[in-house]
Amino acid sequence: MGCCELKEEILVRFAADCQGVLREEEIEKSLALLDGILEDMLDTDGVHATKAGYAGAENADAFKHHKPIDPQIYRQNCQALEMYLAAKRIEGCSEKTLRQYRLILDKMFQAVEKPAMELSTADIREYLSTYQQQNRVSKVTIDNVRRIISGFFSWLEDEDYITKSPARRIHKVKSDQVIKEAFTDEHLERMRNVCHSMRDLAMIEFLASTGVRVGELVLLNRKDINFSERSCIVFGKGNKEREVYFDAKTKLHLEAYLTQREDTEEALFVSAREPHNRLTINGVEKCLHRIGKKCGLADVHPHKFRRTLATMAIDKGMPVEQVQTLLGHVRIDTTMHYAMVNQHNVKEAHRKYLG
Repeated sequence: MGCCELKEEILVRFAADCQGVLREEEIEKSLALLDGILEDMLDTDGVHATKAGYAGAENADAFKHHKPIDPQIYRQNCQALEMYLAAKRIEGCSEKTLRQYRLILDKMFQAVEKPAMELSTADIREYLSTYQQQNRVSKVTIDNVRRIISGFFSWLEDEDYITKSPARRIHKVKSDQVIKEAFTDEHLERMRNVCHSMRDLAMIEFLASTGVRVGELVLLNRKDINFSERSCIVFGKGNKEREVYFDAKTKLHLEAYLTQREDTEEALFVSAREPHNRLTINGVEKCLHRIGKKCGLADVHPHKFRRTLATMAIDKGMPVEQVQTLLGHVRIDTTMHYAMVNQHNVKEAHRKYLG
C-alpha cells in the first residue's frame, strides 16, 4: 500500500470511529490536524510519493516496474476531483460519502498516466481489472468502485468537460446472488443468555426490535426515546429522520439499563468503563463480537440484526412497502435484497395457491 493510500485509509477509519462521538465540525478539525501530522510522517509532499503511483500495490516489488506518475497530470486530476466533490457537497452528499469518493478516485489518479479528460473506456477497464486482481476484492466491491468512477465521469459529461463519459460502456458487475442468513429465534435467545450487563442486553433487544443502522444507534440520546409510544426518531442516511418502534420487552430492558446508570452522559448507550463516553460504532461491533463468541455464534454484527428484522417482518406478512419505510430505504429492491424469504413459507404458499 502506497503512502498516500495509507494516509487516506487512516483518515477514513478515524472519521468513521469519530461518528457519534464528536460533532461534525469537531471531526473536520481533527481530520485536518491528523492530516497534517500524517503528511509530515509519511513525507507525501509534492508528487504524493512516487511509490503511491501503483494503486493497491501490496509490496515493494509491485512498485519497481511501474512508471512514476507525472506531478502535473496528477495535479490537474486533483483539481477536477475537488470541483466534483464541491458539486456533490452542494447537492447534499455527506462528508463520509465525499471522503469515500475522494479515496476511490484519488487511487485511480495515482494509477493512471493520463489527464482524466483523456481517459478512454479501455483505460478504465484496465484499471478496474488491475484493482480487482491486486486487492482481491469481491464483485460487489469492484462494482462500488465502478459506480463511483462512473459518477465522476458522468458529472464531467454533464458539465461539458468531456463530450461523452468513457465509463458509460462499463456496465454493472454481475455478482453472485448469495442468500445472507438472518438470526433465528434460537440465536437471539442464546445471545440474551450470555449478556451479563444490562447495557448489552438492552442493546441486543433494541437492535433486534428496531432494525436501526449502527450509525443511527450510536447517535441516539436518552431524550430521543419515547417510552409511552415505544418509539424514537433516528437520524439516518442522507440526513433523513425517521421514526422507528420497539416492543415491550425492549422498553423494559432500556428502562432498567437507564435507571441503574449513574453517569450524566446524554447518549443512550455508553461505554462500560469510566468516564462512560458515548459508545462508538467500533465499540458496538466489538461488544457484539464478544457476545457472539461467548454463545458460539461466529457472525454477529449490527447489520445482521437489521437483516433479521426485515426477514421476520416479511415472513410474518408485513407489506414490503411498510418494511421499506421501517428500514429507511429509498428503493424497495434494497429492502428485498435485505430480506431472506423463508423457503418453508414459499412451499406452503405454492401448495395453497398452485397445488
